Amino acid sequence: MRDKIEHFKFNAKVLMMIKRCVFLSLLLPFVSSAGMVVPETIRVPVGQVAKLTVHAIGDQIYQCILQDRIYTWQTQAPDAKLLDAAGQIVGHHYSGPIWEYKENSRVVGRVVSKFDVDLGSSIPWLLVEVVAHHGGGMLSDINFINRVNTRGGLSPSYSCNANHLGSEKRVNYTADYIFYSAQ
Repeated sequence: MRDKIEHFKFNAKVLMMIKRCVFLSLLLPFVSSAGMVVPETIRVPVGQVAKLTVHAIGDQIYQCILQDRIYTWQTQAPDAKLLDAAGQIVGHHYSGPIWEYKENSRVVGRVVSKFDVDLGSSIPWLLVEVVAHHGGGMLSDINFINRVNTRGGLSPSYSCNANHLGSEKRVNYTADYIFYSAQ
């Protein structure tokens, strides 16, 4: 029952967030192209320009593991829908990490650096370098991705122990992803 209540509360927050993000995402491509303030530790290299901005709504998936005699929640994968400025689903973000656009172009990324924005309530902002491309289309020339404006997604708050070993837990998160290509 508690999970259902938490899920309902999260969905209400997500709806408010979608409205806010739709407005912001209309502005974000222009702002980021003109020099959006992104922390230095996750800035893309000079010569890269914002090509696409999407909003992600989904889960970070964690698994309880035993590593070096310590029980810990380990990140397994994201599972999120990617939305355009109008709130339409345009892609999916999943294990790899992979971002797939609606016309089946996709990229595989490698985290280059992190920036902890809100340690107690959300996963870090990221700079991701694209290490593989598949298919032509929107993502075919993307070199870097920023994950910004994160909410939620932190590892489960209850302890990982022998009773939970091997179990998976999904934790809701939202974020904006900015995709960059060379000028």
